[in-house]
Amino acid sequence: MIRVLVAEDSAVTREYLVHLLSQDPALLVVSTVQNGLEAVEQAERLRPDVILMDVHMPLMNGYEATRQIMERIPTPIVMVSSSISRDEVAMTFEALKAGALTVLDKPDGLGHPNSAKTALQLQETVRLMAGVKVIRRWPRRDRSVPSPTLPVKVDSNIKLVAIGASTGGPKVIAEILGDLPRNLSVPILAVQHIAPGFTAGLAEWVGKNTPLHVKLAEPGETAQPGTVYVAPHGSQLGITKGRKIHLAKGPAESSFCPSVSYLFQSVAEAFGRSAVGILLSGMGQDGAEGLLQLKRAGGMTIVQDEETSVIFGMPGEAVRLGAAQYVLAPRQIAEMLRGLVAE
Repeated sequence: MIRVLVAEDSAVTREYLVHLLSQDPALLVVSTVQNGLEAVEQAERLRPDVILMDVHMPLMNGYEATRQIMERIPTPIVMVSSSISRDEVAMTFEALKAGALTVLDKPDGLGHPNSAKTALQLQETVRLMAGVKVIRRWPRRDRSVPSPTLPVKVDSNIKLVAIGASTGGPKVIAEILGDLPRNLSVPILAVQHIAPGFTAGLAEWVGKNTPLHVKLAEPGETAQPGTVYVAPHGSQLGITKGRKIHLAKGPAESSFCPSVSYLFQSVAEAFGRSAVGILLSGMGQDGAEGLLQLKRAGGMTIVQDEETSVIFGMPGEAVRLGAAQYVLAPRQIAEMLRGLVAE
């Protein structure tokens, strides 16, 4: 049985979450709390396998509770938030930065057309995240990492950077982009697997953590240097040789929309050896095949290392396929990018 702690201040929502979790025979709710302070106390006392955490709670919010739990008793945490509130979305991403694994929009109520779908998504996410091994990742500012060794021969004519990530990605994307200069000489395209409704909030939150301009990609616009284009939910992100962004509907072979592999394949066709592809933390295999195609087209390929990845699934698959030229920590990735594409 997977032992779950539910932290939610609304009695109605709390009861509904417990009801949904109880429909899965693999899940057992061992306790419910109504504020972050109680969540920290119960996490220490009960040592649950996973915590379902609300963002806005009295006495201590979900972000601060997440931070303290990851300091004291690292536990897989799934944030449950409302994508409607701008402040709540921002705090949710701060919780992800502090160590929470992923975020879900609050499940639709009984009678809603999507209630069954969102209930299954909640159950599946809790099951999957319970199996993730988390470590104390707070704080990490004082950690030093060795500088990467640049290749002997580098095509200095890099024109585009593409980044893909899933679980554990928002924090790392913000960390890498935060270390890049405002006068970056190339555009960056990014795909992040995240719950519907949170993509715009992701772009806004990342934008506050980097000197670069971050926005949701729009069809037909020309990709500009120093700008990060985030794939909107439900659209595949690609680019043409003329640096025109195109958005396509429907899932790729990986069934993700947006798909990291779709982005890398598009970049391989349009830019080839003039592009850099970066695959970050994430569950599954999306991005690995696309990164391999980019490598075969002559592009530079980088994956996040296992030590710093929340989940090494996607980067690990790329390594297994031989798609990764470099396996680096986030700060090393940022340093390499500065050397390649800073004006």
